[in-house]
Order: sequence, then structure tokens, then C-alpha cells
Amino acid sequence: MIGRLNHVAIAVPDLEAAAARYRDRLGAAVSAPLPLPEHGVTVVFVDLGNSKVELISPLGAKSPLVRFLDEHPRGGLHHVCYEVGDLRAAATRLQASGARVLGDGEPRMGAHGRPVLFLHPADFDGTLIELEEV
Repeated sequence: MIGRLNHVAIAVPDLEAAAARYRDRLGAAVSAPLPLPEHGVTVVFVDLGNSKVELISPLGAKSPLVRFLDEHPRGGLHHVCYEVGDLRAAATRLQASGARVLGDGEPRMGAHGRPVLFLHPADFDGTLIELEEV
């Protein structure tokens, strides 16, 4: 059901500083910041050619990342994103197997302009999973 790894997301307390580390220390191509109000985050993407690293930072005090960064003040691995061909079919199959889709279960537009859903980390060995339709 899942395809390639789309990205690994790292929550960071200072997006500008984190982007500079990837750009200046590692020589990576880093995108401009992209605010995603619907998700409560601002992101930048580090292009690795065959995949990406997504650096994410809270957008406002109500961001779901605020609690994460309270618990992990220096930041850390937040989620992994896998590609799927049919997001609704994947969600139906996963829910039938007992996996929980977060939120209201309806896909939202992600940073790449494609529908995404998140799966409960307790159902996947403590890892928050994002599925992105391609």
C-alpha cells in the first residue's frame, strides 16, 4: 500500500537557524519557508534528490507542535511521510485493521498541494505517520 518515503519531518524551535544549518553546514538545497495555517506550522524542505527532510516549526500558540517542543525543547523527529496512490482507500484499509486516523478522518491539503492524513503514533510503534496521495 505505501510507496516511497516522501520525507522525514523534524520539529525545530528556530526554523531559520535549522534551515541555515542544513544549507550552510551540510550544503543542502533548502526551500523558502512555507506557512501552513491549516496545520499550524511553517515548513522548509531540504531536498535530498530522492527524498526530503521537512523542518517544521509552530505557527502560532495553538500549533500542535507547541506541546511537542515543550516536551523536546531542542526539537526532534516528528513524523515520517509515505506516499500512497489512493489516500481514501488506504485510510479505509487501515481503519479496518484497527489503525486510527487522526482528526476528523478527512484528508487535508499538505505542503505539496496534495491530500494528506496522519495516523496515530500508538498504532505504529510510537511513530506519527503521514500519508500523502501521489
